[in-house]
Amino acid sequence: MAPVEGLTVYLKAQELWASFRAGSWETGIMRGSSVVIGDKQVVGSRTAAIPSASGGTTVDSEARSTIDLILAAMRQHGLIET
Repeated sequence: MAPVEGLTVYLKAQELWASFRAGSWETGIMRGSSVVIGDKQVVGSRTAAIPSASGGTTVDSEARSTIDLILAAMRQHGLIET
């Protein structure tokens, strides 16, 4: 039996979900619009990019460095655009 578009199965040996999309199998990818835990949305669609801190009359290098690390982590996890 040939798979149909949208068919989803659990691969027990790999402990992953696989979905048949656009004529091929896609494994280990979950698609959705949000993640809800305990009736609270904890992850939603990616938001717009947040620029690094710049300008201002007082420059705090340590704070800006830390803000850049937080923004980099958020970008790496796909929470905000780059």
